[in-house]
Amino acid sequence: MNKTLLLIMCDFMLLNLLALTRWEKAEPSHTQLETAAPRSAANAPSINADMVELMRISLEDEKSSRDSLASQLAATSGTLAEREKNLAATQQQKSQLERTLSATQTSVKELEQRYTATSQEAAMSKEQLARLQRELEEKRAEAERQREELARAERANAEARSRIENLNVAVKVAEQEKRLIAQNLTEAKQQVEVERAERARVQEQTTVLAQGVGQLAEKSGELSQEIRTNRAVNPNLIFSEFQANRVSTKLTARKPGLFSPTVKDKEAQTVLVSDGNRTYALMHLSDTPFTLVETPADYDRVTGTLTRGSFNAPVGELRFLRLDPRLIAVPVDDSLAALMGAKIYSLAKDPFKFPEAVLVRADDGHYGETAIRIDPSSNAYVRLDNRIVTRLFGEISPKRGDLVFSKSGDLIGMMVNSDYCAVLGDFTAADTLKAGDNPEPKTSGVISRFQSRWSRLPLKLQ
Repeated sequence: MNKTLLLIMCDFMLLNLLALTRWEKAEPSHTQLETAAPRSAANAPSINADMVELMRISLEDEKSSRDSLASQLAATSGTLAEREKNLAATQQQKSQLERTLSATQTSVKELEQRYTATSQEAAMSKEQLARLQRELEEKRAEAERQREELARAERANAEARSRIENLNVAVKVAEQEKRLIAQNLTEAKQQVEVERAERARVQEQTTVLAQGVGQLAEKSGELSQEIRTNRAVNPNLIFSEFQANRVSTKLTARKPGLFSPTVKDKEAQTVLVSDGNRTYALMHLSDTPFTLVETPADYDRVTGTLTRGSFNAPVGELRFLRLDPRLIAVPVDDSLAALMGAKIYSLAKDPFKFPEAVLVRADDGHYGETAIRIDPSSNAYVRLDNRIVTRLFGEISPKRGDLVFSKSGDLIGMMVNSDYCAVLGDFTAADTLKAGDNPEPKTSGVISRFQSRWSRLPLKLQ
């Protein structure tokens, strides 16, 4: 029990005690006191008895009052307990009401949200209603069109029925024709089997004939190749082919001088030749600014061009061949050779197959046949007929720088002097001189080396 409730009960009991006490019996009146005072001495025993009686009566009253207060206190306690129960119940009701209020507030908020959503949905429903109205009108129009199409379909169905009846008649006719066709097909299959067997026999015969023709073609190709290889080409054809495919070369070399530089230019005609790997333009040393008898010097510029028609290609390098110091080959890229469009000659595989060769002099346009002789002392050279009698009868006589062709049309080599032709087998270089300004290696060293190699050759080859 809390203090507040205890104080309330005490106050309540005190008030009840004060209210129920009979103060008139407990206190004698003033008159009795005044009357009894003179007689106090004489009537002392009676007064004491009266006081005792008065106290007994007061005690009885007090007892009855206390009993009444006890009963009232019990009743008040019961009332207080009931009130506490009521208060607890009230508190529970309050909590329940608070929860209910919270739930109600939440419901109110949800209702407000629903109301807002419902308002929006109502606005949207108006738009949807308008859209539905339009869709309904479109559906109606569509239904009308479908009714019209249905009517057309019914008319078409009626027409189709009539056509079906006609087709049934046509089917019956077609079935009869089908039976006739099946009979004809059976007969045709039998004929096809017979023709297929005959075709198989013909195919076997054709295969045998094709094999024979293939073997004959191979032999014919080999014979044609052998005939072309062994057949001598007309010198006129070789020279005309040279005229159509020749390439002009121009080399320029400059070396410093005492007062001004010395410039040498050389031009010549040649052909493009391949060793099977690369393409080269072949030149004689006499077709270049360098000579066998000059004093070796350092040229500060060596340039050149290869020309055919309107196409020009620069000279990148000069290869002084190991075969002979007087033979020079200029490498040409395959792409540049294709742009030039000139024929690329092949080296003669069997240069001694024919006893004669075709000599072509590029600078003056002379050509002719001349006999060739194998030199036993050197397989790298062949000797051409350069007798005085040949010159007397007006036939061409060999000269250095002339091109020597086999009678098959392939290139044998080039005349290194008036008697001997160097037979080309490959284009291996002894020295390679890069063209351009300040060519490398130094030209003095290159000139010294090819002069030294030339001086060591036999006199007949010099």
